[in-house]
Amino acid sequence: MTNTKTVLPTEHCETCPAFTQLEQMGIKVGDFDRVIALAGNPNTGKSTLFNALTGLKQHTGNWPGKTVTRAEGGFEFNKMRYKLVDLPGTYSLLSASQDEEVARDFILFGQPSCTIVVCDATSLERNLNLVLQVMEITEHVVVAINLMDEAKRKGLEVDARSLSRDLGVPAIAITARTGDGIHTLLGAVADVIEGNIVTKPLRVHGTPEFQKAVNELVPMIEQMAPGIPNARWLAIRLLDGDARVQKALSTGELGDIVSRQQRADVQFSGKMSVEGRQ
Repeated sequence: MTNTKTVLPTEHCETCPAFTQLEQMGIKVGDFDRVIALAGNPNTGKSTLFNALTGLKQHTGNWPGKTVTRAEGGFEFNKMRYKLVDLPGTYSLLSASQDEEVARDFILFGQPSCTIVVCDATSLERNLNLVLQVMEITEHVVVAINLMDEAKRKGLEVDARSLSRDLGVPAIAITARTGDGIHTLLGAVADVIEGNIVTKPLRVHGTPEFQKAVNELVPMIEQMAPGIPNARWLAIRLLDGDARVQKALSTGELGDIVSRQQRADVQFSGKMSVEGRQ
């Protein structure tokens, strides 16, 4: 594992597109080297993992313009400083609620260094729906299979290595409550960010007709919103009839978001940045 520091969005990197969007989302990166998103279904132990990693170095507020609570904190691993953003617990990213919209927008536009998706080892099948959706948006994903102690108590066996192979991203067995596996999880996160682990996320390709439609839509979306982080995912959402994405494209909202990301001179009000520094 290497500790070589690369140029990443910080408060001193005002020309970084990701920095601009993170500030808009209320996330002040400050002196941190990495931004990690923590996603997962409700009741998977996501908050327990968040608390185990950040301890007292955390605080909460609301996402700008939303009633949804935002929790963030910091921790250090192998001399690197991480900002951890705990996304709302959701079952999907299809934007059927404010929680889902916040989680989706942060992963898509905030472009975190890595997204940890926390799963319940006792009900993996239900949790994998969210994992697959996150992997459609970003390749920088690590799956944390939590509650391994509960699975063992119920006589369930979880083959993390096989799951990792099938998903194409690291899948690490942990028990956040006791701290088991957390060091291995953080090592996997660091390796994914540094490129020591090259992920190949499992993605549904669909029928040839579906793929043709996606391939035709992608350049159109890129033309409408140059610099959009993941036009392929947006194309899939359009084909699925996502009204929110359709509206964002037709009104020019997506183009405005990308444009704001690319402006180095954007000034944000104090309400849109996190108070204090961790």
